Amino acid sequence: MRRSFTFLLRPTSKQAAALTACLDDHRALYNAALEHRRTAYAKAGVSIRYGDQSADLKHIRADDVDGQGRWSFSSQQATLRRLDKAFAAFFTRVKTGRTPGFPRFKGNGRFDTVEWPKDGDGCRWDSQPEHPTAIYVRLQGVGHVRVHRHRPVRGTVKTIGVKREGLRWYVILSCDDVPAEALPATGASVGIDLGVASLVTTSGGEHLANPRHLAASADCLATAQRDLARKKRGSARRRKAVARVAALHAKVRRQRLDGAHKAALALVRGYDVIVCEDLRIANMTRSASGTLQAPGTNVAQKAGLNRSILDAGWGVFLTILSHKAESAGRELIAVNPANTSRTCARCGHCAKENRVTQAEFACTACGHTAHADVNAATNILRAGLALRDVAQAA
Repeated sequence: MRRSFTFLLRPTSKQAAALTACLDDHRALYNAALEHRRTAYAKAGVSIRYGDQSADLKHIRADDVDGQGRWSFSSQQATLRRLDKAFAAFFTRVKTGRTPGFPRFKGNGRFDTVEWPKDGDGCRWDSQPEHPTAIYVRLQGVGHVRVHRHRPVRGTVKTIGVKREGLRWYVILSCDDVPAEALPATGASVGIDLGVASLVTTSGGEHLANPRHLAASADCLATAQRDLARKKRGSARRRKAVARVAALHAKVRRQRLDGAHKAALALVRGYDVIVCEDLRIANMTRSASGTLQAPGTNVAQKAGLNRSILDAGWGVFLTILSHKAESAGRELIAVNPANTSRTCARCGHCAKENRVTQAEFACTACGHTAHADVNAATNILRAGLALRDVAQAA
């Protein structure tokens, strides 16, 4: 399996300055390559490819030895590939009729990641193995940076990336051949329904709480954002205010990730088969504002619901659950969520009137009553087991 491991870096002040310079130079390279493509097509109708820009890179490095020339050639190629992927995604969206979204220039603070495509080429994981207590990663132009490794790295390190998040620096290792850690079989199956009141409701009636981390930090965020709005653009105080807002958002993100990991691990440890909904979260959280010609209705209520769904972090949770299920040898089945909350788990009668309230389900045909989310989770489990039987019979 391919897995990523993220660890906090402990750079010195000089190393932090070098890492910042590395990001700035890679951002300048990205912007220059984008301008090259735009100008060539606008002036001469010529499409510039990755191969052309990669071939020019050695001349750029030779002309700017103390700038671009001090960083890894391979990491700069990875930055050019990043731009090439952005253009490939743009053309794909054009062909499929979606909103194109032409690649944009990266402003200061909008380019926070640099990747080294191969361990040993401009970078080295565990660069000082003789050190008895600490782990280091060597980065060309930066030096040996101490790593806070809180868990062992498994598999073979293939690529190394560095990411800036506020005032923190992280190293991201992408590893191949990570061994699976199969858990003992339990013989149990479960269906899960994702919600806002409870993050997860199981078919067995268990409710995993939704911590609502963003809502809990709303007051602090509002204060920090008001303070930011009063600062003059370009000032040192504004930069500090931006850092405070970013730190609050980063804390919410880390809290959400931690909660998702714990909830997913509890499910993976307890069940062999987990059935979930195949949700289209981007569609579910689309704005209801409409257009000037056809304005939407209940816009404020829909915006509040969208905020609650995104705060719950359904997408993050499902992604983590799929990774943990694969690693533990569990089976994760995604089913169509249509009408799972309106169908009676006892008699199969489907009607809008069955859903009395957000939490109460009462079948109008047979009189069956249950918690609405538990009823939906039962339907999800049943649909998933049916799909599994069909797949095994085929």
